[in-house]
Amino acid sequence: MFLQAAWVKVGWEWVAMGHVDFNYEVSRSLAACQGVLLLVDANQGVQAQTVANFYLAFEAELAIIPVINKIDLKQADVESTEEQMRRLFDFKNEDFFKISAKLGINCSEILDAVIQRIPPPNSDHSKPWKALLFDSTYNHFRGAVTNVAVIDGKVQQGDKISSAHSNKSYEVQEVGIMSPDQQSTQELHAGQVGYLIAGMKSIQEARIGDTLHLSASPVEPLPGFKPAKPMVFGGIFPMDQSEYRDLKVAVDRLTLNDSSVTVAKDSSAALGLGFRLGFLGLLHMEVFNQRLEQEYNATAIATTPSVPCKARLSSEKLIKQYRTDEITIYSPAEFPEKKDVAEYLEPIVMGTIITPDVHLNKIFSLCETKRGEQVDFTYIDTSRVLLKYKLPLNEIVVDFYDLLKSITSGYASFDYEDHSYEPAELVKLDILLNGQVINELSTIVHKDKAYSVGKSLASKLKNVIPRQLYEVIIQAALGGKVIARETIKAYKKNVLAKCYGGDISRKMKLLKRQAEGKKRMKKIGNVDIPKDAFISVLKR
Repeated sequence: MFLQAAWVKVGWEWVAMGHVDFNYEVSRSLAACQGVLLLVDANQGVQAQTVANFYLAFEAELAIIPVINKIDLKQADVESTEEQMRRLFDFKNEDFFKISAKLGINCSEILDAVIQRIPPPNSDHSKPWKALLFDSTYNHFRGAVTNVAVIDGKVQQGDKISSAHSNKSYEVQEVGIMSPDQQSTQELHAGQVGYLIAGMKSIQEARIGDTLHLSASPVEPLPGFKPAKPMVFGGIFPMDQSEYRDLKVAVDRLTLNDSSVTVAKDSSAALGLGFRLGFLGLLHMEVFNQRLEQEYNATAIATTPSVPCKARLSSEKLIKQYRTDEITIYSPAEFPEKKDVAEYLEPIVMGTIITPDVHLNKIFSLCETKRGEQVDFTYIDTSRVLLKYKLPLNEIVVDFYDLLKSITSGYASFDYEDHSYEPAELVKLDILLNGQVINELSTIVHKDKAYSVGKSLASKLKNVIPRQLYEVIIQAALGGKVIARETIKAYKKNVLAKCYGGDISRKMKLLKRQAEGKKRMKKIGNVDIPKDAFISVLKR
C-alpha cells in the first residue's frame, strides 16, 4: 500500500509542481517518500527544472530512478537525452528506463523497478502512532483535510489525536489513501501515506511540518519543514471599491488551500483598499491571480511585483527604534535615507539556463543587461549548454523569462533558486507633479537603472494625465536631484483673435495678462490624476 500511495504522490506532485516557484511543495512531498522517478522528455532533453528537482531528491537521500519518456516520437533524441543525464547526474547505462507512456512501451518494467530499487520506509508498527503532516487542503463542509506520512504505529476512525505544535486535540473522523482519488480505509499504519480528517476548523490549525500523535501517547516531534519564505510581493486592488468585500472573500478562500501565500491589508490613495500578497515566485503570483479571476470572477488590479531588500543601519537612533542593525524593506515608504545606512542589500538568485549554443551571444548580452555574473559554463552534449548566473531577483522578476524565450525562439529553459543578499547601490526614485511628490509612484531601483526607469515613468504619465489650463511638470528625482522630466503643455486660449492690426503693445499686454493668470492658477491649482492613469502605470 505504501508503494501505491508514494507512486501517486511522487508522480502527481513531481509533474504538477516542477517549476522553481513550487520547490517548497516538491520538498514537502519528497519528505513523505523513499524514492522518485526522474522523468525526462526525449523530445526536449534535460531542462533547467530537471536539474533543480534532481538535487532536491538527491539532498533528501532518496532512491532516484531515471526515466526517458516519449521514445515513440519521430523527433525524439533518446541517445542525446541519455548522454545529458549521464553527464549531469552521473547515472550508469543500466539505470535508465526508456518508455512511451502513450503506447505503454516498457511501463511495466518501471513498476518492477519501484519494488526492487526503492527501499521500504523505516517504520515500526509496535511503537505509538506518529505521523508527519506534509500538506493540507480545505473543504468547506469537513474543514481541513490533512495529508500525512505515517512513521510509526497505526490510527483509525474514532482515535483521539493531538498536534505537537499547538497541543490541540481532535477526534479522527476518517482516514484513507489516495489512489489517486481519496479512498476511505479502516486504518492507516506505519509506512503508509494517506489523508486524515479530524475536524480541524481552519487551514492554520493544520500546520505544515507538524507531528500528529495519539493524545494518550506523546512522542518526540519530527524536525518538520522550514516555513515558506515569500520572494515576490504584489498588490491586489478591486476595480471599484464597492467590490472590496467580494475580493476579500475570494482571497480568503484561495489562501485556505495555499498556505504559502502571505496576506496583509494595504491601502493606496490612488487605488483604495486592497491587499499586499507575498508569493514564492512570479509564476506562483500569476497562477494565484488567474485562479482569482477564473474561480471567483474577481476583476482585480494586480500591481507590478516587487522584491524585499535590506539595509544595514548606521544611525544609533534607528537601531534603537528597530532594535536591530539590519532591517527588511518591503515598500519605498520604509526606505531609510542614505545618511542613516551603512549599506543596502538586494536579494540575489542563482539562475540556471539550458540552451542551444547558437543563442549564447544573445543570452550573454541579456544577462549582462540584467547585471548578471556568470558562475558556470558547461556543455551537456554536442550542442546544448548549461549556464549558471548570479542575478538580482529584482531584474528577473518582471520580464526576464519572456525576453529569454524571445531571443532563443523558445528553446532555452530557465530556473532559479534563492542564493543570498549582496550589497548594492539602491536608491529611492520619486515622481513629482509640479513639485509635489506622488508617494504611490515611488519605487526602489538600482542606481544604474534609475534614469531609464524614471524616464519611462515620466513618459507614461505624460500620455495618461489629461491636459490642464496650466502647464504640468512631471519629474523623476533621486532625493533633490531631478534626473528626468516631461512637460504637459497647457490649454491656451487665443486672446489675440479679436486684434485686427493695431499697435503691438496691445497684443503684448493681452499675452502678459494671460501668462500672469496661468501663473496664479498654477500656484493654487492641484493636478487631478485620474484613477485610470494610476492603473496604467502601476498595473503589471
